[in-house]
Amino acid sequence: MKLTDAFIQGLCSLAGSDNVITDEGHLQQYGRDYTEDLFYQPYCVVMPETAETVAAVLRYCNECRIPVYTRGAGTGLSGGSLPVNGGIVLSTEKLNSILQIDEKNFQATVQPGVINEVFARAVAEKGLYYPPDPASKGSCFLGGNIAHGSGGPRAVKYGTTRDYVLNLQVALPNGELIWTGANTVKNSTGFNITQLMVGSEGLLGVVTCIVFRLVALPSQQLLMLVPFRTAGEAAVAVNQVLLTGITPSALELMEASGVKISAEATQTPFPFHDEAAFYMLIELDGDDAETLMKQAEQLYPPIEECGAIDVLIADSSSLKEQWWKVRRGIGETVKQASVYKEEDTVVPRAALPDLLLAVKEIGNRYGFESVCYGHAGDGNLHVNILKNDLSDDVWNWEIPKAIREIFTVCKNLGGTISGEHGVGLVQKPYLDVVFTPEHFSIMKGIKAVFDPNNIMNPGKWLD
Repeated sequence: MKLTDAFIQGLCSLAGSDNVITDEGHLQQYGRDYTEDLFYQPYCVVMPETAETVAAVLRYCNECRIPVYTRGAGTGLSGGSLPVNGGIVLSTEKLNSILQIDEKNFQATVQPGVINEVFARAVAEKGLYYPPDPASKGSCFLGGNIAHGSGGPRAVKYGTTRDYVLNLQVALPNGELIWTGANTVKNSTGFNITQLMVGSEGLLGVVTCIVFRLVALPSQQLLMLVPFRTAGEAAVAVNQVLLTGITPSALELMEASGVKISAEATQTPFPFHDEAAFYMLIELDGDDAETLMKQAEQLYPPIEECGAIDVLIADSSSLKEQWWKVRRGIGETVKQASVYKEEDTVVPRAALPDLLLAVKEIGNRYGFESVCYGHAGDGNLHVNILKNDLSDDVWNWEIPKAIREIFTVCKNLGGTISGEHGVGLVQKPYLDVVFTPEHFSIMKGIKAVFDPNNIMNPGKWLD
């Protein structure tokens, strides 16, 4: 439905006319994110500056039955914030303050529009550490990380966003502001509404303030790069590394084709090996450089037994930055190379070799090229399916069948269809692979309690 002038004027009176966007030129940037080539232009964008304004805007939209699509930085990969039914986009970009860093209690209180890396650097200056670091950490908002339960390379040792959320202030569709929990490490009081909100993708309410748990900042990191000739060797090596009893702070796999695309696009030097099909990044962290080197030496035998071509150690901070830049750039640069679909598969990590081989076998049958990479230490494999010269008919009708096969493999291996990107819009057709009608009934019941008029992010996976 189109928004009336009277409704727009009402928004302006609540949020301020400077915080309401209606001109088409500026609206376009809010109609897309990093999900494939999807675009849905909103009718209006509102940028509240306070939690109270967020609540007032939600109450107003709820009374008028206007859809609300909450948006962070627009770095999502599942279409979770796209305004598929028009309505308004509620942007959190002006809720961007770090309110408190509590060194005594290892906590921080922040607004949802704070950039992940800005926050991590701020707490690091206090000797504290916020580990979750998605590939888009330099631009993604913490509120978006909450909405999708984001992870990142360091999840293998430190966990995901979910593991660091103590308490949330949430604006509900009825205009109420609530705190979901307590600023304590332990809390067994009632249902865990805090964790219900993490990963809820804007379907239940809008997070307006976050209390994070922090840990001590490790002072030393050691980074290793290991090329392998085959996908199978690389995938098996992941589990062999973890069986040593050493837990890396990051354990990443990168297909050589993706590494090449990223290194060339970002103009970053990289030590390529002609025979390598996959590369593994292993990061160790702690407070003693000598101990880290001993741990690295312990990893040599199992890595070499799995067929490693070489084992390289970054001997400077600039070299570490180069290798990480290539790794973090794969997703974005592959997107520039071809139209693509990115699947966020995840399985128990010991099943990773089976998943990786299945992806390649399915690709061979359906005739598509894939670039695989991801957080191998926690079984999270990103599968980028490239369109290249595939016809539109194959892309639109055959590739979804292949994706369904990949997700069925994930389910059969004990995994699921999204590890950290969320379901949003693009995974909606495949939810029956992992959910039964009973699952949907339970989740729709929860949705109805929070949002009985279905104004929050309608048109996505739960509709």
